[in-house]
Amino acid sequence: MSSNATCSDMFTLRGDLGAPSFLPWIARHAGRLGIIGRVTAASADEVSLLVEGPPDLVDAMELGVSLGPIDVWVESIKRERLLSRP
Repeated sequence: MSSNATCSDMFTLRGDLGAPSFLPWIARHAGRLGIIGRVTAASADEVSLLVEGPPDLVDAMELGVSLGPIDVWVESIKRERLLSRP
């Protein structure tokens, strides 16, 4: 893949995600990576997140949210590829 490749993935996170700090944390983490991380739905036990950017950075976002901030527990992440461009 070229360095300009991008992808769009939908992440569905499940676990203990009700901490008020989690959604702002997601936005900050995506910003630090230089990618788009848009929450499309959220509850105390499930968050849907659209992530767009270079595949390596989308992978980094998955790792970041799996570890999450200390006040949440991500039990599982389902990842679905929506779009991939060279």
